[in-house]
Amino acid sequence: MKIILPAVNTGMTMTNTDFSIERTRLHAVVEGHVQGVGFRYYVLTHAQQLNLTGWVRNTSEGNVEVIAEGDPADLDELLDALRQGPRSSFVSNVREKWEPARGEFHNFDVRSSW
Repeated sequence: MKIILPAVNTGMTMTNTDFSIERTRLHAVVEGHVQGVGFRYYVLTHAQQLNLTGWVRNTSEGNVEVIAEGDPADLDELLDALRQGPRSSFVSNVREKWEPARGEFHNFDVRSSW
């Protein structure tokens, strides 16, 4: 969705891509039966649909780690998806840490494991 705002006293318009929108970073670790069940691609699909940037990977401890940046409301939606997981998974816990966005990513991808 593109928001069109009138510029002050100029008769010009600007879009929401012309100014800085608050972006946040979510660092999450998903625990449970989350490897070998398509969890990373489930996260990838959700993150791309929400226009988030960052990555997802398996950890050596058997968890799935996610770093995502974007609009806080979209990150909340991703967090809900992480708590649910794909049908073949079982999520026992999601550890989350919120930070200011760093702007270091241009897309969302699957990274190689640990």
